[in-house]
Amino acid sequence: MPANRLRGWLVTLAVTLIGAVVRFWNLGYPTDKGTPIFDEKHYVPQAAQVLRNGGYEDNPGYELIVHPPFAKQLMAIGEGIFGYDGLGWRFASAVAGTLTILLIVRIARRLTRSDLLGAIAGLLLIADGVSHVQSRMGMLDIFLALFVVIAFGCLVVDREQVRSRLAVAVREGFVDNSPYGPWLGFRWWRFGAGVALGLAGGVKWSALWYMIAFGLLCLVWSATARRAAGVERPWAGAFAKDLLPSVIALGLVPVAAYIATWTPWMASETGIDRHVVGTKVEDILWIPDLLQSLWYNAKTVFKFHTELVTSATNRHPWESKPWTWPMGLRPMLYYWEGTVQGCGAATCVGAIMLIGTPAMWWLAFPVIGWALWRAFGKLDWRYAAVLVGYMAGLLPWFLKVDRQMYFFYVTPMAPFLVLMITLALGEILGRASAGSERRGTGLLVVALYLGLVVANFVWLWPILNGDPITNERWQQELWLPSWR
Repeated sequence: MPANRLRGWLVTLAVTLIGAVVRFWNLGYPTDKGTPIFDEKHYVPQAAQVLRNGGYEDNPGYELIVHPPFAKQLMAIGEGIFGYDGLGWRFASAVAGTLTILLIVRIARRLTRSDLLGAIAGLLLIADGVSHVQSRMGMLDIFLALFVVIAFGCLVVDREQVRSRLAVAVREGFVDNSPYGPWLGFRWWRFGAGVALGLAGGVKWSALWYMIAFGLLCLVWSATARRAAGVERPWAGAFAKDLLPSVIALGLVPVAAYIATWTPWMASETGIDRHVVGTKVEDILWIPDLLQSLWYNAKTVFKFHTELVTSATNRHPWESKPWTWPMGLRPMLYYWEGTVQGCGAATCVGAIMLIGTPAMWWLAFPVIGWALWRAFGKLDWRYAAVLVGYMAGLLPWFLKVDRQMYFFYVTPMAPFLVLMITLALGEILGRASAGSERRGTGLLVVALYLGLVVANFVWLWPILNGDPITNERWQQELWLPSWR
């Protein structure tokens, strides 16, 4: 790691501050005549219920409560502080988006051992249109992204801790006391990853795929660390001495954290589906009513998601399929107003469109290809880890392609795309010990690319924030036919 820790934190906080200014800028605008826009119309009122009731939703007359409560509990904090307006219902999202920037700077710094590349990763995430828009919406996905990134960061630190403990075992001569290697003790960072994954599940159930992917990643890291330490049977050792603790830390702990997000609902009398035993479901005497009610709610939510399919009569105009997501070929229109003022012309429009900044997203397939080569051709664990995070957000959606899907599902993928690009830029930049000419050329290329990304983000700014623009400018923003 870079020796100057103070400089590392100063860089981190400076980039995070820039991100906070960008994310919070005019956060309360726009609204739909004072009401939420797009899918905010589902989650913002539900967060208001959570605020009113002390942590749970209770509206059985409008039973479209199809996600766990945790993100709405966080949104309720902003509504409680600032009131039921755009700033109030988007405040928590902006905080989550800003914290994700801080985390990406630190994770990239740890992966690359470079303060410069950590800062570049943070700036790329700031300039990502998907992360920007979702950080300014009263929706759920930015919270899912935050806790997934927290879990990933914890596992990266846990990997280093495991290798450090094995190094001690090698140095003190007890690494080969068993052909499976030593026990590694309690791993707090792995435990923290489990808590974060459970909270991610408390936002959306799609966190389950990250639990599986990160659990397998953790097991592979344990085996390769044992092999590097000279353990006779590293894979058997990983299964014998790390499998059960990993299942507990990344399986049972997330379940406990997930259930904890339902605590206010459990204590309630009027929570949605809280008292269905004896009315909607037959009472099973040996199972507590609380668990029966929670299971009934889960089955109801699961039924909703399985039946949310694309058909001739059930098609959303802005839905998309996962093969279009890596390059952002089908963005989403969140807001449109054709008669606003303030652009200096007689007729102005305001729009918010969820678009991945093309200078980043259109490089997705080359970057993924490079990452695959580095991961499998050069056995670079960093690319492999970031690919796992990216693919855990993409590949599961191919299992049921007839389901209605939307581009905002990529929100947790965006930080991992940024990390892949940052690792590739690190290759272009070259090592600090490289010759001045090589380093200078690499720095020039990286600076030009970063400038291109920022310029692209600035160009998109009006339609990422709903600023008034002329209709001509609006047409110029729509680069592809699929964006219309």
